[in-house]
Amino acid sequence: MSRLHPALERVTDRIIERSRASRSAYLALMAEEAERHADRNAKMPCSNLAHGFAAAGEDKQAIATRAGPNIGIISAYNDTISAHQPYGAYPPRLKVYAREVGATAQVAGATPAMCDGVTQGADGMELSLFSRDVIALATAVGLSHHMYDAVALLGICDKIVPGLLMGSLRFGWLPAMFVPSGPMPSGIPNKEKQAVRQLYAEGKVGRAELLESEAKSYHSPGTCTFYGTANSNQMMMELMGLHLPGAAFVQPGTPLRQALDRAAIHRLAAITREGNDYRPLAQCVDEKAVINAAVGLLATGGSTNHAIHIPAFARAAGVIIDWTDLDELSSAVPLLAHVYPNGAGDVNHFHAAGGIGFVVGELLKAGLAHDDILTVGSPEGTQGLAEYAREPWLDADRLNWRDVGESGDPSMLRPASDPFQPDGGMRLVTGNLGRACFKTSAVTPDRYTIEAPCRIFADQKDVAAAFKAGELDRDVVVVVRFQGPRANGMPELHALTPMLGVLQDKGYKVALVTDGRMSGASGKVPAAIHVSPEALGGGPLSLLQDGDVVRLCARDGTLSTTADLSTRTPAPPPPPASGTGREIFAMFRLGADEAEKGGSAMMAAAGL
Repeated sequence: MSRLHPALERVTDRIIERSRASRSAYLALMAEEAERHADRNAKMPCSNLAHGFAAAGEDKQAIATRAGPNIGIISAYNDTISAHQPYGAYPPRLKVYAREVGATAQVAGATPAMCDGVTQGADGMELSLFSRDVIALATAVGLSHHMYDAVALLGICDKIVPGLLMGSLRFGWLPAMFVPSGPMPSGIPNKEKQAVRQLYAEGKVGRAELLESEAKSYHSPGTCTFYGTANSNQMMMELMGLHLPGAAFVQPGTPLRQALDRAAIHRLAAITREGNDYRPLAQCVDEKAVINAAVGLLATGGSTNHAIHIPAFARAAGVIIDWTDLDELSSAVPLLAHVYPNGAGDVNHFHAAGGIGFVVGELLKAGLAHDDILTVGSPEGTQGLAEYAREPWLDADRLNWRDVGESGDPSMLRPASDPFQPDGGMRLVTGNLGRACFKTSAVTPDRYTIEAPCRIFADQKDVAAAFKAGELDRDVVVVVRFQGPRANGMPELHALTPMLGVLQDKGYKVALVTDGRMSGASGKVPAAIHVSPEALGGGPLSLLQDGDVVRLCARDGTLSTTADLSTRTPAPPPPPASGTGREIFAMFRLGADEAEKGGSAMMAAAGL
């Protein structure tokens, strides 16, 4: 591996120093917990243990006598999310794979799993971010039985992977591995889908045509194929070494997928503390692994949602990372991938062109990733990210790995020496309106700077009404406030993208500024998102008025207004919403911390 890039080295040293106390406290707790649960059968009362294996069938005797490691399965299976539908068939197969190596497996628990694609623009989206805390809590409940020597995490999509990781890190003395199910086959070309969406926003096609187009895109079991939050999750888990190498984008139902699933369980059984290659999750997820996740996100133009998720799951491991760190990394990490919505091809095309293995290899050669991390997928007696610069394949039905080689499609994947752009495309913008994120990798450079009078909204439905009435047909900065974690759960505002895209295509200078989120699938329109502090509680966005000139500039990192905010009082927030269960999530809203810390009520309450 090449010498570390100075920016990577600088940010790494800063995060290690900043995290020294919290990381030490976390590792001390994990060491204490490992000792307390070292011999789970001997320390567990017989009645408790009998309850735990009562329904284990042919595995009863092995669990009772601790004949081999027992793997706990935490599953986010449901039939509504296409990515998670394959998981319904996983537990029986994983139990068979475990028995092949003298181990056992039990479903330890299930977590909720909601799809932001289903709830976009709907009331349920206001539960979305906090579903991550619920998933983390559900993971902890499942693992609290202390019946397990390792953990198989079955989850893929938006809040699910961060939530599973946050929960399992509190049981970090156990080895853990994510077992993905893979993306669905490619549907209609992404440009065609995007074009129909915009035609619908313009009123030129009806709902029937729109639904037909969407159903041709999202059409079968597997992860949605655009490079949004779900697929960014998968990339990050590989950059952190928490998958088997190359496992992310192998499609469901294929022989290679099944071989990877089998190998994952065999590997989990081999890295428990009973063996010779103990790899606890607490040791795998350290400062360097977290930085690798961030670097991978920047190098591939991944979802902006991870500007919130990375700080949240890092905190669960005692690691403190902020947007200044991401911004500095972004200035040094080149953009190596153009995957829809940043490019034309989807994750299947990305994988075929060399995928994550190619990206890892290029980052290591450029000194832009840490090789010296403890991964779950490196062979016994070794460690390091270099193993993830390879791709899996079946050699006469036997799972093996091989070098990726050069990019198979330079329009989608490029080497670090000839990137799509020299930086990672995620900028921190700051000023008298707060701190926010701007994803430049999805925006053409001629739109990096927008300065225009603003129009204020407190609800995305009001934006749609103004758009339809023609009130936004001008240069405008659309400000949607009271969308932060404490206000309404910080929903994604992806439904605004087609409308603002129409205005942009008409030749207007348009930008979005919000304390809410945008989807990992969003792009095209300049946006300052996750504005912190949020409007609720007197953040600067609450002081803006219609007509104030707002400047958003990715080039100089500015988010500001020329208006004098010092003489104003905050606008009143809208009343708390109810229905769709939103009222029972009030405790999460009341306790949530700021977006830059991860927007988590659970982590704030725990003092982490």
